[in-house]
Amino acid sequence: QVQLVESGGGLVQPGGSLRLSCVASGSISSIYAMGWYRQAPGKQRELVATMASGGSTNYADPVKGRFTISRDNAKNTVYLQMNRLKPEDTAVYYCHGDPTRTVRYWGQGTQVTVSS
Repeated sequence: QVQLVESGGGLVQPGGSLRLSCVASGSISSIYAMGWYRQAPGKQRELVATMASGGSTNYADPVKGRFTISRDNAKNTVYLQMNRLKPEDTAVYYCHGDPTRTVRYWGQGTQVTVSS
């Protein structure tokens, strides 16, 4: 079992910033990749950003230049710094941790609401 604990969600005004954190623990020796997806009401779950253990990253087009993913491998923790937030960023954000290329675990999700 891999457990993922997220924090940092909340309500923020347009143009503001939030930093999400996710810590992985449990029956793991290492994490191949960690990252974030989000799901807005009435929409499909979509990639936000991921980072492999070697440092390679992948960002969804809508967040490029505004969001930054980072990772502390020693702590099995991934972060998502979200700047210049827009109302369309409103969604439940889900952390994922991948022990291997073929196994993925999910966090419980944290609500991010961007509204004035």
